[in-house]
Amino acid sequence: MFDFARDNLLFIRKNTRWIGAGFLLTLFSSFGQTFFIGLSGNELRNTFHLSGGEFGGLYMLATLASAVTLPWLGRTLDLMPGWKVVRFSMAGLALACVLIAFAPNIAVLALAIYLLRLFGQGMMTEIALTEVGRWFVANRGRAMALITQGQQVGSAISPAAVVGITQLSGSWRAGWFVSAAAVVLIGLPAIVALMRIERLPHSHEAKVARLRAARDWTRGEVIRDPILYILLAGTLAPAFIGTVIFFHQDYLIELREYDPLVFAAAYPVMSIATIVFGLVCGHLIDRFGALPLLPFFLIPLAVASAGVALITPVWGIYAFMLLLGISNGFTFTLLGALWPEVYGLANLGGIRAITVAAMVLATAVGPGVTGALIDAGIALTTQMLWLAGWCLVASFLLAFAARKVQGREAAQSSD
Repeated sequence: MFDFARDNLLFIRKNTRWIGAGFLLTLFSSFGQTFFIGLSGNELRNTFHLSGGEFGGLYMLATLASAVTLPWLGRTLDLMPGWKVVRFSMAGLALACVLIAFAPNIAVLALAIYLLRLFGQGMMTEIALTEVGRWFVANRGRAMALITQGQQVGSAISPAAVVGITQLSGSWRAGWFVSAAAVVLIGLPAIVALMRIERLPHSHEAKVARLRAARDWTRGEVIRDPILYILLAGTLAPAFIGTVIFFHQDYLIELREYDPLVFAAAYPVMSIATIVFGLVCGHLIDRFGALPLLPFFLIPLAVASAGVALITPVWGIYAFMLLLGISNGFTFTLLGALWPEVYGLANLGGIRAITVAAMVLATAVGPGVTGALIDAGIALTTQMLWLAGWCLVASFLLAFAARKVQGREAAQSSD
């Protein structure tokens, strides 16, 4: 364990610039994540006189629009340096933070949510995973594990920070103004400065690249590849299920009569587990590759989903958050390293934009579909059992897809 920690610290020291850039990108993606927007959910509903279902529908439509836009915007990473993409993406994110605070009507609110989801959750994540995927080869798993911790840090500290700002100022809007200032004054200059110098993989990494990266597919080939949709059937489950839980956390708290503070106190458990198991996953990826891990990474999420449905005492919250953290650690790291092994590096920006857009789409559909089912009388706990079943079935599909990808790459190499 000591050697493992020392090795990681040495790796970070040698690659501080690029790991730091990726970490900050995922950290600032927090402003567009569901958990952050949900902190102002009650105030937004009250301000615009929206019911829970109406707000969920608006959120879903805005997120769907961002998912449709993302494949085209993400293509810019294949056409220009990443730091230039950061400049307009973070400017858009700051604008969205201001708009949501100033929104005079529902139309502007919808535009603000659209921009938050597009530039926050979408482009910040897209830039981080694409650029780091290109910068690192032999240690891609470890690099992904380290940079994705930015989002975990954001989810651990931003709720308390927003609540504190709101209490001190007396207005929920103040948190959004502070967020916009942080993006412009801290995030944007720091990330651009770090990314201006590209990292070139070392010679031994080039050898690993030939083993770990597939041939370079075009976006058109990827869209026509049936394996893509089998992979998405499994890899989208964490985004869908995680968003459902966080979006409906007030419903779950009321249903189980939990203390909201007890629920909030469980977030650090998830964050710590995500960090630890993200590093474990990174080590496994660097040793075995991402494809062999695919059939197993949804198992903790299946158990977590079943736990939400079946465990009613307060300790069940912490068990769920622990399992969700394990799942998130494997998911964030694995999906960061997976796509170069399936579709190569040359068009990674455009290809990853498709997969990130699909992830954003899953986060859009989740609250809308589950909210409609709740209104139809199907309890969230029952739905969570269905979602646990989805994870189990998807694990078998991912095992099939992994074998197919490995088989066709072996055939390609032998030609």
